[in-house]
Amino acid sequence: MADEVLVYAEHHDGKLTRPTWEAVAAGQQLARELQSGVSAVILGENLSRLASELAALELSEVLSVDSPLLANYTADGTTHALKKVIKDRKPRYVIFSHTYQVRDFAPSLAAALDRGFISDCLAYRKEGARVIFVRQVFQGKYNADVEFAGEPPYLASFQSGAFREDAARRGSAAAKNSAVQVSLSPEMVRTRPGERFREAKQAVDLTQAEIIVAVGRGIKAPENIELAKKLAEVLGAELGASRPICDSGWLPMDHQIGSSGQTVAPKLYVALGISGAIQHQVGMKGSHTVVAINKDKEAPIFEVATYGIVGDLFEIVPPLIEEIKKTKSS
Repeated sequence: MADEVLVYAEHHDGKLTRPTWEAVAAGQQLARELQSGVSAVILGENLSRLASELAALELSEVLSVDSPLLANYTADGTTHALKKVIKDRKPRYVIFSHTYQVRDFAPSLAAALDRGFISDCLAYRKEGARVIFVRQVFQGKYNADVEFAGEPPYLASFQSGAFREDAARRGSAAAKNSAVQVSLSPEMVRTRPGERFREAKQAVDLTQAEIIVAVGRGIKAPENIELAKKLAEVLGAELGASRPICDSGWLPMDHQIGSSGQTVAPKLYVALGISGAIQHQVGMKGSHTVVAINKDKEAPIFEVATYGIVGDLFEIVPPLIEEIKKTKSS
């Protein structure tokens, strides 16, 4: 299936991850422009429920590689299994979401296939027969156009928020569900999985949060972060921050959003006193709706904000909290 687009479906704790839906949306869009089919591949053990969930999407086929050796993620097991699937399937493009897991195994997979890997893409565009991928360089200061050389398969990962998860199309009929046999032995897996790394220590990772309240230098003092926490509480949100807040020790580093922190794509992002330097925008510009509150009407955050409020956050946030409480209680 030389012109096919194949999407890697990542899952944790019995659920397909949010970036997986984004990767499916990317694969579906690319396949439409290439006028080709798009399928998904999922690895693990006892995959029938997750495979059925994928089969409800607009896909040609769902390939399930079920093995006890894939029950827990390892780079070795994933690389061996995907190498076999890709060599047999011969897709033109293999699409990943740019997660910690993909960053762990994809370079090894690309080397095993002797093919290139363009990682952390923001977008792509098609110019005639050429497909050009766009990725950031120099901490988001510039965008670079990158093309694959040589023969397919071509491996690419997309940054969180590059595609909307709700853009993944559902199919009119269930996709074909195929079990793929891959020969794996314990000797192939040189590592043993430990506790899964989380991007944050709080109950919900910022990468998975649907609502985030983020604070910047406009919060003025560490004790004022309590105000942001109150807003986050009434919104059911997670608390994030710009780099200066974390560098100052006002919040732990796992709350940092930006080029040197986490990349997030919540449904709602509330920026309190954040100027919006390019390094911060890199981490949050995939947010669906951005509400910015800042005294400086020239702050760069307003360039990416859906709604902007020019004013003192200490005057705006307290009545906002009360109004939200009234709405929730009515």
